[in-house]
Amino acid sequence: MKKAIVIASFGTSYAETREKTIDTIEKEAAGRFKDYEIFKAYTSNMVRAILKKRDSINVASPKEIIQELKEKGFSEIYIQPTHIIPGEEYEKLQFENTVLGQPLLHENADLDEIIKALELKKPEDDTAIVFMGHGSSHEADKFYEIMQNKLNSQGLENVLIGTVEGSVELKDILPILAERKIKKIELYPFMMVAGDHAHNDMAGDEEDSWYTILKNEGYEVNANLKGLGEYPMIREILYKSLENTINCRRD
Repeated sequence: MKKAIVIASFGTSYAETREKTIDTIEKEAAGRFKDYEIFKAYTSNMVRAILKKRDSINVASPKEIIQELKEKGFSEIYIQPTHIIPGEEYEKLQFENTVLGQPLLHENADLDEIIKALELKKPEDDTAIVFMGHGSSHEADKFYEIMQNKLNSQGLENVLIGTVEGSVELKDILPILAERKIKKIELYPFMMVAGDHAHNDMAGDEEDSWYTILKNEGYEVNANLKGLGEYPMIREILYKSLENTINCRRD
């Protein structure tokens, strides 16, 4: 029986963060799941097009790789996403005769484990850690708020999660920072990779970047280009999720 695991990501055109995150996940998965062949797929049409045109790198879409695997006789196909929430990109991974695993945040996610994996400690009283998530108009955007509530319950109120395209934006975080008399801010992406959003929307020099907006508000700001996939224990959560998916199917 031919068995395959597809590591499905949104993708990124930034080579440095790709090597530290997506590529590392694929390599570690190959070493951990030795009875399976490991394949990759990117859900972003734009990222795949950029890589093909600029770098001559061809990455299959989920639909393409699943079709190819079925044609090659793979009868057991698991898809492990590296997406953060079960939103629109995640829904692109649903195919017949395949088993789809969970993204990082989902209904039964162990949020305590995620907080531990991020090595989060309570900041100094005048300091805030602000994460930039992608966000979505999809109902799964609620998981960012659920994660924020868990942070608050652990005394990490000054660790804040905003999004680029979700219900909680930077403008919603600014009053909180002012009320708490924050002076210093550490910016991090709440995304698997530190790609285009992290480099430009979060840490860029443009007037509308989070870095610039916060600097103009008078804060001392440090932008950290470290994707979630760089944290070993975040990757471990993905592997455990995949193991559970495989075991549940066998049961």
